[in-house]
Amino acid sequence: MTDVTGVPGDVLNTLFHSEQGGHEQVVLCQDRATGLKAVIALHNTALGPALGGTRFYPYATEAEAIADALNLSRGMSYKNAMAGLDLGGGKAVIIGDPEQIKTEELLLAYGRFVASLGGRYVTACDVGTYVADMDVIARTNQWTTGRSPENGGAGDSSVLTAFGVFQGMRAAAQTLWGDPTLRGRKVGVAGVGKVGHYLVEHLLEDGAEVVITDVREESVRRITDKHPQVAVVADTNALIRVEGLDVYAPCALGGALNEETVPFLTASIVCGAANNQLAHAGIEKDLEARGILYAPDYVVNAGGVIQVADELQGFDFDRCKAKATKIFDTTLEIFARAKADGIPPAAAADRIAEQRMADARRR
Repeated sequence: MTDVTGVPGDVLNTLFHSEQGGHEQVVLCQDRATGLKAVIALHNTALGPALGGTRFYPYATEAEAIADALNLSRGMSYKNAMAGLDLGGGKAVIIGDPEQIKTEELLLAYGRFVASLGGRYVTACDVGTYVADMDVIARTNQWTTGRSPENGGAGDSSVLTAFGVFQGMRAAAQTLWGDPTLRGRKVGVAGVGKVGHYLVEHLLEDGAEVVITDVREESVRRITDKHPQVAVVADTNALIRVEGLDVYAPCALGGALNEETVPFLTASIVCGAANNQLAHAGIEKDLEARGILYAPDYVVNAGGVIQVADELQGFDFDRCKAKATKIFDTTLEIFARAKADGIPPAAAADRIAEQRMADARRR
């Protein structure tokens, strides 16, 4: 079913009626001259302006793009709240294959749309967009983070994203094994691209045994050429079944934890950088039923947003790293709340984030 605008009814129902909706504002953007089609979704600005990246992706349909923007922006509200940032949640998607349609003119046009929101939305990098793109967008939009150091930005946010995931993993190890280290543990990393390869470095320095997989052979070789002791398996299906695996770190695309993967996980801990790892509500209960400790993705992967948010006050790497180090304490707090309330860690994290947003609304 569609309404008179041609927008599928299920998308509008999600926006206005479902728990996954509740967004404050959704903006559809089009610039025919450059081929730009974009969606900007602001979920919650109780804590401050909405901050979240711009995803450039060849969605099969416009409805799929809108749904992704709604889902991702909602996740950013929770991520920013749990990261202790005075920022709300937002996300944008540009529809199309960046390899085919991304041009300077398109990015400038997109920047003008973001600027038209007057600072309610602050953008950054995401899948399909990079530091160089943010430098271009910043020419027409002052509310742009993730820029290059030469243009007043922080550069690659993958560094602190990986560092934060490592802190979350240490907290999970503390909770499950009584020691905040991965020394002697076998850790499987699925996806060793922008974030994953930094995570591997942290794990090796900590004394972990590492197994990796990635669809890109060059990403695998970058690690094995430097660290020949790192084992490689063919794909994620093989990785989750590795005998003796202690920790599984999904660091590629979302939906990694689903009905097809959870029953076969050999790991006792799941802690990775990928967004939206739970395919749908209820998967966290399946993990708990199997005795698998899940570190909520939007909590442990918040190092990147902490880094780009710092650009708003003049970037300082040491200050950012100190904030990202606190992901360890935040993750411990979530595990403790989950145990006290008798709920999965994902639900505990949601409760804490929702309370912070509600408190801000009352002020």
